[in-house]
Amino acid sequence: MLENIILTLEAVGTLLIAWAALRVHHRVLSEHDISKKVVRIMRIEQWLGILGMVFVFIGYVLDILY
Repeated sequence: MLENIILTLEAVGTLLIAWAALRVHHRVLSEHDISKKVVRIMRIEQWLGILGMVFVFIGYVLDILY
């Protein structure tokens, strides 16, 4: 039981950190004072961050179930 609590806290913490980083990217992108190359790179980073969050969630679910 304690292991599940630890896994849950770790997954939630990781997802919160990722969400905060994605929010910062969103704020910077909305300023439009940066070059198109930087905007393109930041959009790629956003998608990779979202994909990473999905992987963390799937890993958590699989760890709990199996």
